[in-house]
Amino acid sequence: MSRYVSYRDFDWLLLGFVLLICGLGVMEIQSATVHTKFAGSHIKQIYWILAGVGMMFLMSLVNYQALLDQIHWFYIASIASLIAVLLFGTKALGAKRWIKMPGGNHFQPSEWVKLVLILAVAKFFAETRQRELSWGDFFKAGAIVGVPMLLVLKQPDLGTALTYLPIAAMGMFLGGMQWKQGLAVGLAAVIGIGVVFYVPAVHVLKGYQKQRLTSYQDPDSDPQGAGYQVKQSMIAVGSGGIWGGKGTQTHGAFLPVPQTDFIFAAFSEEHGFVGALAVLLLYFIVLMRLTQNAQTAPDRAGTFVVMGVVAVLSFHILVNVGMVVGFMPVTGIPLPLMSYGGSSVLFMFLALGMVMNVRMRRFVN
Repeated sequence: MSRYVSYRDFDWLLLGFVLLICGLGVMEIQSATVHTKFAGSHIKQIYWILAGVGMMFLMSLVNYQALLDQIHWFYIASIASLIAVLLFGTKALGAKRWIKMPGGNHFQPSEWVKLVLILAVAKFFAETRQRELSWGDFFKAGAIVGVPMLLVLKQPDLGTALTYLPIAAMGMFLGGMQWKQGLAVGLAAVIGIGVVFYVPAVHVLKGYQKQRLTSYQDPDSDPQGAGYQVKQSMIAVGSGGIWGGKGTQTHGAFLPVPQTDFIFAAFSEEHGFVGALAVLLLYFIVLMRLTQNAQTAPDRAGTFVVMGVVAVLSFHILVNVGMVVGFMPVTGIPLPLMSYGGSSVLFMFLALGMVMNVRMRRFVN
């Protein structure tokens, strides 16, 4: 099968738009950190991007059908790695999210589990060909995503755990979810949120996590505490005006972590409404291009793989942009391809490699 695969079918246009977004991210990281202790982070980001591009090309050569055939082993390994984090992980800022590797590097398994879940959900629904999703399959799909999600919540890492939800939601929607099942999920979510926030005996979330999830609704009530990040972010976005400004919030160190979670706020402050709109347009083009690749996939599994990537990318963009303008809670979800961070960059390029993998086999029988 691989002998007929050619890079002529590689989506070079998609790669071009992705690298353009990465370039804007590197430029903003350099600007936001130039007078801070993080100066030089943009150089590291370039290295991560180059490594990601290399891994993307390698991933595009591995037949995704072969990966799907072995997905049960990958899934078991991912669960084992998340358990290992809880048992042997390195604790920092009150959370165990990393495993210390030789050489002083740290490995964060929860980021890579997203790739496994995209493949696992695609494999499950590719073998479920009913027109409507049965309740049994509905609960099985929920369990596939729910088990690793609970393990990540235990670390605790609410932001990463939430990124698993769109994978399940997209799979169930495309797999033929009935309106009764959708209604049941909605009611369960409302009840679950109510229990978590209003029943004192339930300790699913830490106190600071609950405060972070609710402070965005009224940041002025605690502008120096829980509402500080949201308040400073909104000031930065607003001060950018139409064409952008000098970036006083960013360069004055009022905006927290401008190179990671709040990079969109920093970019909006320096490039204004026009610049922010241009970035969102680039993301829209990337999402539309990905959706087009899903439509031309050679089989059902390929469609689910690509749409899983679309779901995760869309969720990241929606939550991060909503967070910086005060419409979403601060959950620590980075802006894909722009925010500084090796794990995020490598995950995104590996996910794009799977998309290219599917696209390059669309004419293979």
